Amino acid sequence: MRHAEPVLIRRVDEDDWQTVRDVRLRALRESSDAFGSSLAREERFAESHWRMRLRTSTTWVALDGAGEPRGLVSLVQEPGSPDDDRHVVSLWVAPEVRRQGIGWSLLDAVVRGGADQDAATVSLWVVDDNASAVDLYVRAGFTRTGERQVLPRDPDRTEERYVRHTDPGGLAGG
Repeated sequence: MRHAEPVLIRRVDEDDWQTVRDVRLRALRESSDAFGSSLAREERFAESHWRMRLRTSTTWVALDGAGEPRGLVSLVQEPGSPDDDRHVVSLWVAPEVRRQGIGWSLLDAVVRGGADQDAATVSLWVVDDNASAVDLYVRAGFTRTGERQVLPRDPDRTEERYVRHTDPGGLAGG
């Protein structure tokens, strides 16, 4: 078993747009099936788009001891969702550092972020065939809702909504 190096989970703002862009594009290159977008689409985004994204979401990056980004997650108010729910999007951890607690730490950040925004729950959609993501979310306290939808970009695949309450007594990693 590898020894995990320390990782800093840092909330970013629009001035960090280049870091977020670089991590997001790497995520789309290496894990394209896990996201609702494509590398070709997001490579065309201008600086103004990345900045707008960071103004309209709460985003964290995971940085290793050398300051290199190793993960990303964002929290948004999803259109049509209840006012007291926040939605987890774009969770990704670099393959070379997976299974070292980074995903868990990023989920801790979004649950705390949701609580800070007075959300009672945080929710997310996960593709049915992404077993490692399902395992992480369930271990981090997310539960299945039974709410399902066809993946818009691939009608042969489906995804399910998972939810987690933001109460302080139930934070992942406690």
